[in-house]
Amino acid sequence: QVQLVESGGGLVQAGGSLRLSCAASGRTFSSGAMGWFRQAPGKEREFVAGISWIGGRTRYSDSVKGRFTISRDNAKNTVYLQMHGLKPEDTAVYYCAAGAAIAAVSTMYEYWGQGTQVTVSS
Repeated sequence: QVQLVESGGGLVQAGGSLRLSCAASGRTFSSGAMGWFRQAPGKEREFVAGISWIGGRTRYSDSVKGRFTISRDNAKNTVYLQMHGLKPEDTAVYYCAAGAAIAAVSTMYEYWGQGTQVTVSS
């Protein structure tokens, strides 16, 4: 019903920047919010940031607040994650998700992309 495709991942040095994109298609009107999650090897999937389609209300995890910015372009059905001051601990597969509302738990999102790898070197 909703398809999500992430892009923009890659390899960067510590302190660098990267911009991830999530292109949504299908019945996107049924989802009220978009979120970014990440999962590093051996770790649980964790919430990074979320944004509502209407109003642009945002929420960030403490670990990325001040460094990452989530935004959306409603006309393009695209959500972005602008990452600055990247640290090696940010290395993970980043996933885009769609849900009814912003939530910090993955179970609250119905649709998921397949992820894009972000690797931050020391």
